[in-house]
Amino acid sequence: MIRRSGASRTEIIDSLLGTYEKCGSNLYVFDLFIRTYVQARKFREAVEAFRALKIRNVCVSINACNSLLGGLGKIGWVDLAREVYEEMVRSRMDLNSYTLNIMVNVFCKDGKMEKAKEFLMEMEKRGIFADIVTYNTMINAYCRGGNIEKGLEMMRLMRDKDMEPCLLTYNSIVNGLCKNGGYERAKEVLNEMMQIGVSPDTATYNTLLVECCRKDNVVEAEGLFDEMLRRGVVPDLVSYSSIIGFFSRTGNLGRMMTYYKDMQCKGLTPDKFVYTILIGGFCRHGAISDAMRVRDEMIKLGCQMDVVTYNSILNGLCKEKMLCEADALFSEMVERGVLPDFCTYTTLINGYCKTGYMDKASSLFTSMLQRNLKPDVITYNTLIDGFCKAGEMERAIELRDDMISKMIHPNYITYGTLMNGFCDGGFLSEAFKLWNEMIDKGIEPNIVICNCLIKGYCRHGDPGKALEFLKKMKSRGIFPDYITYNTLIHGFLKEENIDIAFDLVKQMEKENLVPDLVTCNVILAQFCRLGRCKSQPIPIQYTER
Repeated sequence: MIRRSGASRTEIIDSLLGTYEKCGSNLYVFDLFIRTYVQARKFREAVEAFRALKIRNVCVSINACNSLLGGLGKIGWVDLAREVYEEMVRSRMDLNSYTLNIMVNVFCKDGKMEKAKEFLMEMEKRGIFADIVTYNTMINAYCRGGNIEKGLEMMRLMRDKDMEPCLLTYNSIVNGLCKNGGYERAKEVLNEMMQIGVSPDTATYNTLLVECCRKDNVVEAEGLFDEMLRRGVVPDLVSYSSIIGFFSRTGNLGRMMTYYKDMQCKGLTPDKFVYTILIGGFCRHGAISDAMRVRDEMIKLGCQMDVVTYNSILNGLCKEKMLCEADALFSEMVERGVLPDFCTYTTLINGYCKTGYMDKASSLFTSMLQRNLKPDVITYNTLIDGFCKAGEMERAIELRDDMISKMIHPNYITYGTLMNGFCDGGFLSEAFKLWNEMIDKGIEPNIVICNCLIKGYCRHGDPGKALEFLKKMKSRGIFPDYITYNTLIHGFLKEENIDIAFDLVKQMEKENLVPDLVTCNVILAQFCRLGRCKSQPIPIQYTER
């Protein structure tokens, strides 16, 4: 009625003031007026009405004012709530414990814990004291903010005032500890609450279960789940999705499905989150047909797939190189009105790049830009790698320049990929230009990049320069691995320089690195081919390998 009347707040108030006595009404009508605005979530209008009534010396009840304060607090309008409270004080209203708890909650939600404490002291002077709701609100706020010690201090203060902590109190502490690396201490709190007769509920166990699964502690996770059942605490979707998600992530698909079936037997209907976890588990571990079966079940039960579900299946299809199926699923996704996101495009681009379909990858990249989805360094690196493997170095460099123009900084992977591409094509001078550019930008090379440059020299008949580069990389604190030595040994053996190859083998052994089987076979073959089997004994380790 208020929304449709078109009259202003003051006009309605004046109309009510002129008629409520004649109609035999009472002041409760003005309370109802404010409450109606609050229920309609028209809080600014409610405040205006409150102030208009105060100007006209109309007494608004404390209950109506508390309703207004609570509404302002829920939407986070802290300053306006404080203004209304101060006007209530100036009007000498009989504030009560509800007022106290509402305002404490307002300050706590805003993270202003010191103001909440000051407010408590102010209310104590007015003879209004904190109750268990007040303490629970503050304990929860401290724990959510990571200040567990303050939360525990408040709990001790509760006890000093003869208020026993309840389930809500303990759940706040357990939740705070678990989210701030205090899992072991949270278990101690669980034992403490049971010792004093406070029974944990599903929320208590879920908090511990989620953290336990995050820590990959399978024995403890299943132990907690069994303890829940023994104590008659009923697991919910959160409980099951936590443990199903753990087995999905770690690849134990049998246990994942055991818990899923158990959940269904308990009468719980899986939601899209549970289905997405199952699909993700199957896709990550190559069981695409099982993932599609779960997906069909999901749709049959009327559970809508969202972008996360689609992305999980697309990722699985791309990993298995099932790109036709991935393309069809992408089209279905768009037709059903599910908007592809950054992850969708990056997954598909990666799939097409890995299989060499660079035209399709480029088309998706263009589509991504047209949808105002900003590619990141991973997207660019994926495309650059694809073009490098296809031998299209000009396109790869264009992409590198494009990312720089968009303030996306190339990283060591970008440079390593480009250098590897140039080395494979025999363009070593271009590769070393990039090396110098990378060093100038303060990007530290790693052993993988160094190995690719050594491979470039050796592959194109210049192992001597590769050996010089070995000294250069050591001077930068990058130490060779078995790949470095194997590449160099192959390079020198290819040039029939078996003496340097042997020196490298000795150096390799000094550094506790072992030549691989291929290297050993090449050494033996070269040894025999050059006719040195009789004149020089073959080291026994090569014959044994």
